[in-house]
Amino acid sequence: MKKYLIEFLGTMFLAFVILTTGHWAAIGIALAVAVLLSGGAFNPAIVLSLYSVGKLAKVDVIPYILAEILGGLSAFYLYKYLVKK
Repeated sequence: MKKYLIEFLGTMFLAFVILTTGHWAAIGIALAVAVLLSGGAFNPAIVLSLYSVGKLAKVDVIPYILAEILGGLSAFYLYKYLVKK
């Protein structure tokens, strides 16, 4: 369960940085920090790639992708709440 929470929070952090800054350097640094601290994928395409090369179990694919989707949606709603547009 911890790995899904890490995936959720990492994706939320990355998506929030993308929404608030939109700057390539900030996005790259946020992704690098998130991956170095947690080792997460933060992208469904990466999850599928890890599964296809045998580095991720089949039972983890759907929960990882759901955690990433929920993290992205949470970042969007947090951004929307903070900016109040």
